[in-house]
Amino acid sequence: MNSPFIYNSPTLSVDALKHSIAYKLMFSIGKDPSIANKHEWLNATLLAVRDRMVERWLRSNRAQLSQDVRQVYYLSMEFLLGRTLSNALLAMGLYDDLKQALDDMGLDLDELIEEENDPGLGNGGLGRLAACFLDSLATMALPGRGYGIRYEYGMFAQKIVNGQQAESPDYWLEYGNAWEFPRHSTRYTVRFGGRVQQEGSKARWVETEEIIASACDQIIPGYDTDATNTLRLWGAQASSEINLGKFNQGDYFAAVEDKNHSENVSRVLYPDDSTYSGRELRLRQEYFLVSATVQDILSRHWMMHNTYDNLADKFAIHLNDTHPVLAIPELMRLLIDEHKFKWLDAWQVVTSVFSYTNHTLMQEALETWPVEMLGKILPRHLQLIFEINEHFLEEVQKKFPKDNGLLSRVSIIDETNGRRVRMAWLAVVASHKVNGVSELHSDLMVHSLFADFARIYTDRFCNKTNGVTPRRWLALANPSLSKVLDDAIGKNWRTNLSQLEDIKPQADFPAFVQKVRKAKLANKQRLAEYVAEHLDVVIDPEALFDVQIKRIHEYKRQLLNLLHIITLYNRIKDEPKVKRVPRVAIFAGKAASAYYMAKHIINLINDVAAVINHDPDMHDKLKVVFIPNYSVSLAQVIIPAADLSEQISLAGTEASGTSNMKFALNGALTIGTLDGANVEMLEHIGEENMFIFGNTTEQVEALRKNGYNPREIYEKDEELRRVLTQIATGVFSPNDPRRYGDLFDSLVNFGDHWQLLADYRSYVDTHDRVDELYRNPDEWARRSIINIANMGNFSSDRTIQEYADDIWDIKPIRL
Repeated sequence: MNSPFIYNSPTLSVDALKHSIAYKLMFSIGKDPSIANKHEWLNATLLAVRDRMVERWLRSNRAQLSQDVRQVYYLSMEFLLGRTLSNALLAMGLYDDLKQALDDMGLDLDELIEEENDPGLGNGGLGRLAACFLDSLATMALPGRGYGIRYEYGMFAQKIVNGQQAESPDYWLEYGNAWEFPRHSTRYTVRFGGRVQQEGSKARWVETEEIIASACDQIIPGYDTDATNTLRLWGAQASSEINLGKFNQGDYFAAVEDKNHSENVSRVLYPDDSTYSGRELRLRQEYFLVSATVQDILSRHWMMHNTYDNLADKFAIHLNDTHPVLAIPELMRLLIDEHKFKWLDAWQVVTSVFSYTNHTLMQEALETWPVEMLGKILPRHLQLIFEINEHFLEEVQKKFPKDNGLLSRVSIIDETNGRRVRMAWLAVVASHKVNGVSELHSDLMVHSLFADFARIYTDRFCNKTNGVTPRRWLALANPSLSKVLDDAIGKNWRTNLSQLEDIKPQADFPAFVQKVRKAKLANKQRLAEYVAEHLDVVIDPEALFDVQIKRIHEYKRQLLNLLHIITLYNRIKDEPKVKRVPRVAIFAGKAASAYYMAKHIINLINDVAAVINHDPDMHDKLKVVFIPNYSVSLAQVIIPAADLSEQISLAGTEASGTSNMKFALNGALTIGTLDGANVEMLEHIGEENMFIFGNTTEQVEALRKNGYNPREIYEKDEELRRVLTQIATGVFSPNDPRRYGDLFDSLVNFGDHWQLLADYRSYVDTHDRVDELYRNPDEWARRSIINIANMGNFSSDRTIQEYADDIWDIKPIRL
């Protein structure tokens, strides 16, 4: 019998949609249409669209079960999904029908899309990459499932108050989440603390505290296909809701103290880890995710196969960075303690199913945990980690008996730094494949960070250059440009991005160039309207939009960008009558709440903006804008409007980057160092179509080894000296002239760790080349088209196909 909500064709009748939305409003939301507010209409619409996804979802799940396919389980602490409604409409081809249905009901679809909250499940590139991967897995009908945490609050909502970052709770669930399916019967006990009791060779983990992990599922639709996948998120619940005895005695706070303590585990993404309690909560979060997930994987496997003998044949578990690495000792624990595996048999399963993506080479960003803390919170897991380390070191000793320093260098336990467990080391030892995320990063990984491991495991390391989904980052974010491409080459580029090469011949056709320029101008006007409405700053859409949007971090060098802006400001002040390319410098990004220097840089950006934007000499020549509360939805407005993409991290520090790909895909030209995926983009796009500057990775290392003297550069470069002196003496902070003295010292007197001064002159001179090219708008547009045409390699579909073939060994399901 056919359900009226079954999705059978790309177009569903408008009347059926209207009926469905009204039905949901009344019977699921419980509101009369005459008094419903915009959010209630939005939720009714979401539920109506969700219904049309469910049939595909169930059909996909049945196909996976009946075909008994090997699955990948993708574990990540972040999934930065972005708004779901517009993506779902794109995937199902429902946008026009839904727009018509809502128009008939007196509602505006675009307004409702703007009302949807961004899910607060991530904060940067790591979570956005995971979201792109889920989109590609579903679109390519590959059997995969994401696992994460259902944070009640995102990282934080960012406001700028008196030029400084101010953090407030990001309660993204304020109006509920109509996309999720709570699975009240899918619950697992997660344990902490206690002690390990040895009974002969058997270990028992006893006297633990318990938290319940409860599942919520969200559908991940594939584009233009019946295939879907699932994102399963875990929420924390107390194992005992309330202490009734204390409540009846009138001690109401103590009655719910345990409940609050338990549920804090899934309360906030990235708690401030500058305190011991914050770091302990972070460790609990990571274990909470992996314990619930591994229990769920084993439970699903038993339901399907009624045996654990074939575990390694039926699934792969992928660790997105080091945050979920505790899944390794957790799987060992469950197999040995709960399912009676012998130690070596459990280890054989572990090393067959796990793979790991490394996302950073910087020692300060590599996760380690004190042995003492792990022993207190997860004593059984610490014991297993010691056993894994002992087993591993014995194998290394046999293979390299004469290398005396090797054992201490590769030991999972770092004895030289206060006895800490090196999570990246554990991931490498236990995974059958370890990958970097760009060719440069992967090469550096095996020659620096994991050089010893590369000698031990000669075939374990590989590269999988990141990619982005063209569905969200071109089709959704940039409808103006998408229409130009559709008219020129058809719509199939959405699932085969290499087809963009077909526009290359048209880069020399004036009519096509004008269409691309017109699309860019429409996007710049959209962003200018946003900035005027939200920041009360007027920017000229004809100006060069120079954009740097990403997490605020010293290695990403937003400060270098700012040094150039001040240089430009000084040049305009010195020669106000010289005709220059008008420029709008746009920043966005959050600084971690405990990261003093990053927050200091945000303060300086806003102080510089206040001076420049109120200087009558600048008029329309130069504006600086910091857009607060960066998010996926905001990126979808900013990226299509960018003329110039700032990818200026110190060479050898950015693993890959994905915003660099999104900008180029949307026609921005890149100014960047030879870092991360910029190197591969240069190979595909061509040196004449990018602006490359600065020292290479080898030159950066040579400077570090041979001695780098930033003060010498400061004293020799007159423009640089002037800019830094202005910062240090309060030109941009007249009410507090010494505000940025420490920033000046970090660059000039304390070593300039990120080598801003070493790259400054090359960067400024390269920006002069940018201005020169921008004066020729048709040539700029032609090079923009060449950028777009050469981005086919940077689709996440290509990346995922490589993971599927080379690491996970999974095949598409048949629908």
